[in-house]
Amino acid sequence: MKTFSPQLASRKLRGLSPLRPRLAIVLGTGFDFPLDALEQTKRVSYSGLPGFPRVGVPGHRGELIIGRWEGTPVIVLRGRAHFYEGHPLASVTFPVRALAAYGIRDLLLTNAAGAINPSFRTGDFMILKDHINFMGANPLRGTLSRGLSPFVDLSRTYDSTLRRLLRQAGRVSGVHLRHGIYLAVSGPCYETPAEIRAFRRLGADAVGMSTVPEAIVARQCGLRVGALSGLTNLAAGLGKSPLTHTEVLESAMRVRQKALELLRHFTRLHGRLPKDSD
Repeated sequence: MKTFSPQLASRKLRGLSPLRPRLAIVLGTGFDFPLDALEQTKRVSYSGLPGFPRVGVPGHRGELIIGRWEGTPVIVLRGRAHFYEGHPLASVTFPVRALAAYGIRDLLLTNAAGAINPSFRTGDFMILKDHINFMGANPLRGTLSRGLSPFVDLSRTYDSTLRRLLRQAGRVSGVHLRHGIYLAVSGPCYETPAEIRAFRRLGADAVGMSTVPEAIVARQCGLRVGALSGLTNLAAGLGKSPLTHTEVLESAMRVRQKALELLRHFTRLHGRLPKDSD
């Protein structure tokens, strides 16, 4: 399989637009909404970016946009590749390395997740304060990245400044935000009720199939990371009906406007950060 360097992809990105955003947002499952409000946009399919993996899950468009949102320069990735699709984690996380090489300093990751915490409800949003990696793999395993240590400290994976901006965005947009620990599994099948009971005992508040590999690589690259889960369903054994991906997408559609407003205000607030806050 042909391999590409993140630097090659970053050069392609720089050639798309004179804008040089410091912020990038990855829109995961449930966060695929129209972005007509972005100005000065340049769009490119992942297939036009060297090294970016193919995206094949419904709700993930596989498109990158550079533009201004609420006056703030931003790169938006509409969708991601997943480990459960058969991609190696090096491919899943390649876009993060390309963004770091481009010059992105702050990365906001979003996803759909199942609620484990009994006080959480479908339609809530959760700011990640920590995670548990139960995927059975680590994106830093194997070939060392040039100049980057694989022994990354993850004690403060999710940045306090970006979490504060999410809280502020929630207040402005009228969205009540939960805070919790996200547990990542490999998927693609949903968990068993016994697994969910075990995950709850481990301290997990929500469960999903993404985000953690990207967060780990982002921290290795020195990026500040924020992450937000849309709680689209109750985890296995906590609801009355079987879990389906269709249910996840339908649930996300019902709160799509809230998600859009939340990210819109987050982006606006990020644009007000002093540049030396990097």
